Amino acid sequence: MLKKSALGLVVTVVLLGAAHLVAQERGRARPGPSSIESSPIPQTEAEKRILSILEDMDQNQRRGMMNVPLEDGRLLRLLTETVGAKHVVEIGTSNGYSAIWFCLGLRATGGKLTTHEIDPHRASLARENFKRAGVDEIVTLVEGDAHEEVMKLNDSIDILFLDADKPGYLDYLNKLLPLVRPGGLILAHNMNRPAPDPRYIKAITTNPDLETIFLNMHAAGVGVTLKKR
Repeated sequence: MLKKSALGLVVTVVLLGAAHLVAQERGRARPGPSSIESSPIPQTEAEKRILSILEDMDQNQRRGMMNVPLEDGRLLRLLTETVGAKHVVEIGTSNGYSAIWFCLGLRATGGKLTTHEIDPHRASLARENFKRAGVDEIVTLVEGDAHEEVMKLNDSIDILFLDADKPGYLDYLNKLLPLVRPGGLILAHNMNRPAPDPRYIKAITTNPDLETIFLNMHAAGVGVTLKKR
């Protein structure tokens, strides 16, 4: 089962990378749209409800929340299902937008999310959004300084998502990499803008135990790092 999940991940990442390169080449060749776009299509009424909440959040709560773009949210859901994630750890909840994208995948895998937020107002808003989307039962929201709170984690991590204080990425990586299972992923947002911490980039691109590619670099950018088996 793990081999099938790993193969699925490799195929997914290769296709995503190829699509991004094609889009770049098309963009150089001629002006106008450089890639084919699609919209999420709900499979069930529950998924339809969640997508409607995400759309509402995108339209009415995005300002000041530093949420991931829609395409990055869809990537988070896609990777969650691809690796069959049972435990996702997120650093930087904000109002819960990216967390709910993770939950779309975790509903299918039977997994759970542990998400960390330092700001009480954003944490409160996230809890409301989790309830609205009907995913609150699979989410544990931890308030406080994540640099300290992550030290309390003991469970194996299938996906680690970094989207908080950019200078802190390296510290989160050092503390949590031992918990990331072989074949698991470390996802890092804002690999293009704002400029990422060069120490983190070096850490994920020079470690022989890791394999990293960068996606959606035409926007904020997402680093996808595999912890090799």
